[in-house]
Amino acid sequence: TLTVTSANHWMTAWLGLELNMISILPVIAKQKHPRSTEAATKYFLTQATASALMLFASTINAWQTGSWNIMQLNNKLSCILMIAALTMKMGAAPAHFWLPEVMQGATLATALLITTWQKIAPITLLYMISNHIEPIITLSIGLLSILVGGWGGFNQTQLRKMMAYSSIAHLGWTMTIISIMPNIALTNIIIYMIMSTPFFMLLMTTASKTLQTMTTTWTHTPTTTIILMLLLLSMAGLPPLTGFTPKLLILDSLVTHKLTLTAATMALLSLLSLTFYLRTTYLLTSTAPPTTTQSTTTWRLKPHQNQITALLAPIALFNITILPALLT
Repeated sequence: TLTVTSANHWMTAWLGLELNMISILPVIAKQKHPRSTEAATKYFLTQATASALMLFASTINAWQTGSWNIMQLNNKLSCILMIAALTMKMGAAPAHFWLPEVMQGATLATALLITTWQKIAPITLLYMISNHIEPIITLSIGLLSILVGGWGGFNQTQLRKMMAYSSIAHLGWTMTIISIMPNIALTNIIIYMIMSTPFFMLLMTTASKTLQTMTTTWTHTPTTTIILMLLLLSMAGLPPLTGFTPKLLILDSLVTHKLTLTAATMALLSLLSLTFYLRTTYLLTSTAPPTTTQSTTTWRLKPHQNQITALLAPIALFNITILPALLT
């Protein structure tokens, strides 16, 4: 990932992405289970296809313009192909089909890695070529991703799949703004990573994989349940939580650029995501499981995971104080 983020040459970036892909395959296939092997195979096939497309796009650009520099993607065809390749790499719609399947086959820790760290490299490349991108392409991809992310997570009971669709929706918000205001897009994806990391950490701590097992956390650790609830609402983008900040900045920027209809459509489509976040929140906090336990220490929280969660959760929840600084 660091090779990609510090690259100037398309071949270096491609090499970095290949190394990144080959390195994560054994991490996904770590469990000796057919499902994790299947997830690793699916991940490999999609990423290899995207890499080939990316190499093809950069070669066409070099052939036409004589430059391998990432910032000089002047050829229109190679720019479109590159967006397609990076969309597939990230898992934004319409090339999103692999993401929920791969995450369902992986462990919670690996799922966290796929939704956060693995997005850094393609987002960086998109950021670097953002001045050559046709806004209509990224707006279309973004709107489709928000729609798919909201609709796909609607009747999911598996938390990893639900988080995969949540990731697709957040990528949609990033994609819509990346060709207009790339800095806001970067802010959005960083805040998403800050929100999803403590969420996955708490899921790992409580060993929750489905909505059903999530309902029983209330009897064990009420504090964890409250933090999970707030993190979900923050991801949904409700004020005054952090998740609201990038959404407000994106909608504000779109309206400034006379894209009011797009902004309104995005706001309405985000209600789909809000539905399944609120459903999960309701199950977490408002429904008591039938089997209540008398013991207060059924399992203990792992200290090292707690430290990371304690560090990121406040940032993920109460970042509204820096909003004036962001807006000026």
